[in-house]
Amino acid sequence: MGNLKNLFSFLILAITLSFTACTPEETTVNISGTVTDGTTGLDGVTITASSGETSTTGTSGDYTITAATDGTLTFEAAGYTSKTMEVNNQTTIDVTLAVDAWVASFDDNGNSNMDPQFPSNSIIPSITLSATVSTDPWFSQTASFKGAVASAFGAPWYDGWSFYSRIVNGNTTSAALNTTGKTVVDVTDSWMQAQGNTVTWTPNNIYLLDGFVFVGSTQTLNIDAGTIIQGKAGTGANASALIVARGGVINAAGTASEPVIFTYEGDNGGSLATDRGRWGGLIILGAAGLNSTPGETQIEGIPTSESRGLYGGSDNADNSGTLRYVSIRHGGSNIGNDNEINGLTLGGVGSGTILEYIEIVANKDDGIEWFGGTANVKYLIAAYCGDDALDYDEGYRGKNQFIIIHQDPAASAADRGGEHDGGTSPETGTPFATPQFWNVTSSGNATSKAITFRDNAGGEYHNSIFLNYGRGIDIEDLIDQEQDCYKQFTDGNLKVANSIFFNIAAGTTGKELFTVSN
Repeated sequence: MGNLKNLFSFLILAITLSFTACTPEETTVNISGTVTDGTTGLDGVTITASSGETSTTGTSGDYTITAATDGTLTFEAAGYTSKTMEVNNQTTIDVTLAVDAWVASFDDNGNSNMDPQFPSNSIIPSITLSATVSTDPWFSQTASFKGAVASAFGAPWYDGWSFYSRIVNGNTTSAALNTTGKTVVDVTDSWMQAQGNTVTWTPNNIYLLDGFVFVGSTQTLNIDAGTIIQGKAGTGANASALIVARGGVINAAGTASEPVIFTYEGDNGGSLATDRGRWGGLIILGAAGLNSTPGETQIEGIPTSESRGLYGGSDNADNSGTLRYVSIRHGGSNIGNDNEINGLTLGGVGSGTILEYIEIVANKDDGIEWFGGTANVKYLIAAYCGDDALDYDEGYRGKNQFIIIHQDPAASAADRGGEHDGGTSPETGTPFATPQFWNVTSSGNATSKAITFRDNAGGEYHNSIFLNYGRGIDIEDLIDQEQDCYKQFTDGNLKVANSIFFNIAAGTTGKELFTVSN
């Protein structure tokens, strides 16, 4: 009897163990919690479980989610540093997210959202906007104003000589050009090379560019005040452009009363600011350093078989001449594969070159693009251009002050006020792109962005005014890559300081105006 009892007990135990073994172990858990910024709940935070589930916080910052018991939850929200938490079978996980350092720099560096109070048909603030001062003696001291111009200095520096002086006053047509009695000189590349080492263009002629015309490596081209240069229409290999080869020199010596004007064939004045792509543009190539391999590059649009299209070197003080009081209008013809010529292209141009009082109006592509180099520019206008106003790449590290960006308010084709790339091959090449821009007035349109920093670009903007854009300033933070624009920011090589923002559709706060992309 005892044996039967023991056998019965054994069977009961075996059955119990069998049922216990078949009961599956819990592998997920229901979690709830609240996400805050330390004081208030955060709405719209995305929660992603490592096992794939997702959820979003409500207006009070509350959330619920099912996740793997041994997994993780990642909390992400625009303007905040993301955070990943271990689940460890917890049913309640509360999280505090810190404001992203780039976003916080909006306030930390003295930026603000405010109205510069431009009077009608003016970009001169009617209020005092105090500013900081650079310790670099190259920059003019402007402690009394932000932006490109101020009323305390009399007539604005663009007054009279520029097409832009008409645009800012509400007239988007150019003034009549003095073409009466001038002789048209057909300028081909072979004609140019036959002129010898020193060539002078004078205002009694109109110089008509026919195709790609080079100023050779041993040539100096002097262009006297009041001279008009026109470019023939054409695309691809038939595009017309003036190209100053590495080692060549251009001295375009305009004045406030007699600027040097580059425009299209037949332009006698009265052209609309929306009249783009009628000829090529002006390209200057120098011997200053780049950050691309192997240290020199063929300028875009020029066949690799043409050695005069190379730029770059080791002379950061290289001197390609002088541009002063120069107006470049209606350029940007297509040279192939949707690749248009910039209004002014500076490839490896050095700091010995003098560039001041220059405007690019109605170019089909970018206004000005720097490819590496150390060129410095004062008094620059990029107005009504079809793509970016300012563009740089290949480790550009020059200085710039008193810059006007004025996009066509009705042109959705216009892209960014500034497209700033650090490098191409490789992106992380040195020297890094670290140019400085002081006293910029940048007016966009509702479809464009003020600035994009990407491809490991650094750069600085100080004492500037940004208004009428759809979005503010974006920097790239690449996943699983240490050296990028965000690293340039944390290293102190990327900064926007003491600037004001107004009428930006994205919003008014640092979180809305300073964003990070992957």
